[in-house]
Amino acid sequence: MMDKITVQVGSVVTGNSGLTRDTRRPVEIEGERVATYEECGWDDRGGVTDTRGVIQTLYRTSDGRWVIHVEDWSRWVGEPTVSTLHEVTLDDLGPNGRFEMLGREAGLSRPLTLDEALREQAERETA
Repeated sequence: MMDKITVQVGSVVTGNSGLTRDTRRPVEIEGERVATYEECGWDDRGGVTDTRGVIQTLYRTSDGRWVIHVEDWSRWVGEPTVSTLHEVTLDDLGPNGRFEMLGREAGLSRPLTLDEALREQAERETA
């Protein structure tokens, strides 16, 4: 039997005066949580910061779909925290996929081939 999981979609933002605008809505998912991946954000000097980040949670629904809940969060006044849902395929969770790191966390990805790794390195060097 699958669990009933409730996640929020929408945004919440707090202004300088403390007034909060919360447009999040609950979404009920029947399924199981597979994995979570968290990443800190970057500051304006290119360093890691703990004032922004993203949390991605992968769910396998009872009807077999892969769904990711993404929370792009911020602790900055006036900057919203935005939560979204995305239906994905295993390709999205694999090498060079949009959610590759989450796929790695879930054990659904594979190592890069030598050609993939060399191509990525060459692209970084020419960028």
